[in-house]
Amino acid sequence: MEEPLVIALVRAGNTDTCADIVECYQAPIQRYLYRLTGDYELARDLAQDTFIQAYKGILKTNSAFSFRAWLYRIATNNAWQHRRRKKLISFIPFNDQLETNISVNDIKADSMDEKIAIQEALNKVPEEQRTCLVLHMVEGFKYREIAETIEISEDAVRMRVARGKAAFQMMYEEVS
Repeated sequence: MEEPLVIALVRAGNTDTCADIVECYQAPIQRYLYRLTGDYELARDLAQDTFIQAYKGILKTNSAFSFRAWLYRIATNNAWQHRRRKKLISFIPFNDQLETNISVNDIKADSMDEKIAIQEALNKVPEEQRTCLVLHMVEGFKYREIAETIEISEDAVRMRVARGKAAFQMMYEEVS
């Protein structure tokens, strides 16, 4: 369905369209947030928050925007906001270990150990680089779309993707 039509239907109060949006984007948004946070349950919570914010915000938005980029922008902001809140609450111990029951089936790897090593290495890549790297390499965004999504220049996106790749390779060698 065309994005402007989806937005118009949601604005008209069509709840089935809202369900279609969630069904279409839920898994990709959750995967994206998981790769940013390294925590499957947190990614599910942040994805839910993303869809709630999108539903509330879609009534105020311009229908000429890229809905997909806008949705990923909300998800990115939620992940960054969570990270900032987490830093502020320094008395809560940070658990950097992956749970054994996480769903990493969407990562292309031969074994569960390799999947865990990939996610651990990805978690160690600086946040800004990781965001651009995941949007480009995993979610398939073009540099222009990433620039629009996180509101930086295309050159900055290219730089962050390149540095993110190099950091990921270095971190992956350390954990594997």
